[in-house]
Amino acid sequence: MPKSTSALKAVRSSEKKQLRNRSMKSATKSYIAKAERLIQGSEQDAAKVAVVKAISALDKAAKKKIIHPNTASRRKSRLMKKLNKTKMATTTKTAAA
Repeated sequence: MPKSTSALKAVRSSEKKQLRNRSMKSATKSYIAKAERLIQGSEQDAAKVAVVKAISALDKAAKKKIIHPNTASRRKSRLMKKLNKTKMATTTKTAAA
């Protein structure tokens, strides 16, 4: 347990930051999960909107140093790859029919 007043204050502020970061990280994961669910479904327009929201949340988390910028970039890349893969599959089915 810290004894000095500055150390006590540091503990209090780090607890506040931890709570804020946890909620932001959780919200980001929720946006990503929702986008992936919609990508797997047949709703392309809703999936596009969800991916944009997830990318925005990842950028904000990276900007605030909640997650590493490379992690945010990797997750955005994987989301876009999944979205484009399903987009190509649906256009191929449409063109074949």
